Amino acid sequence: MPLKTAVLLTAWLCIPLSGLFSPARAEISDILPRVKQSIAGVGTVHPLRSPRNKLLGTGFVVADGRHVVTNAHVAAVQMELERGESLAVFLRGPNGIITRKAEKVASDTDHDLVLLKLEGDALPAMALANSERVREGRLYFFTGFPIGAAIGLYPATHRAGLAAIAPIFNPPPGMQNLTAKLIRRADNPFLMFQLDATAYPGNSGSPLYDGETGGVIGVINAVFVKGAKEHALSDPSGITYAIPSRYVQDLLERAGLRANMVAEAGGTNRP
Repeated sequence: MPLKTAVLLTAWLCIPLSGLFSPARAEISDILPRVKQSIAGVGTVHPLRSPRNKLLGTGFVVADGRHVVTNAHVAAVQMELERGESLAVFLRGPNGIITRKAEKVASDTDHDLVLLKLEGDALPAMALANSERVREGRLYFFTGFPIGAAIGLYPATHRAGLAAIAPIFNPPPGMQNLTAKLIRRADNPFLMFQLDATAYPGNSGSPLYDGETGGVIGVINAVFVKGAKEHALSDPSGITYAIPSRYVQDLLERAGLRANMVAEAGGTNRP
């Protein structure tokens, strides 16, 4: 039987890129237009490259509307700074793709999170929900850019059942498989959300949110695949993981920002 491996969901494609939520209950179709205003592509822009824009993953706008949260592994890219390459976010505007330069202002590599500050005006921000109150068996949603921008920079939304709340650390079968990273996780294990959903490369950093309130309960960051990582597209396992939003809140507080919060993260069982 092929080995199942946890694979981070950074996109590998490089192609051209041409308000606050109310706690009032709503249908997912009602809140999606607002959610999509807060979803951003995250990558780099290089003035001497063709294409100039490289999409690596997904992020979402938080706090004052001038900051974006994504996975740390999405922004951990080697850049040609001396040639003008920089981090950037990509937004869909009425006349095409809008590119905004960004910079890292805070990170939490233990929980695979990074906070970016954007140039320009404030954008509609997503609110966080209390991830301590989520319940197994509930239905949630995540919105991002699966398979990079291969089908265009249009945010896609997927349903995700919360299958389990389990520790990130799993003991390896033998000492020869014990790495420094696993040792650190063993010293400081934390709970992850295991989802009954299929995420793809490019979904890294997508917000996992309540379909009624729009409150973010987690951040998509990894998926189980069968065998090599290339099988994430050809043979997905349907098991995805998300970082609880409590760590996003901690990251914002360390950066001196205040998270917008909704009252609760109740979830919905509606199909």
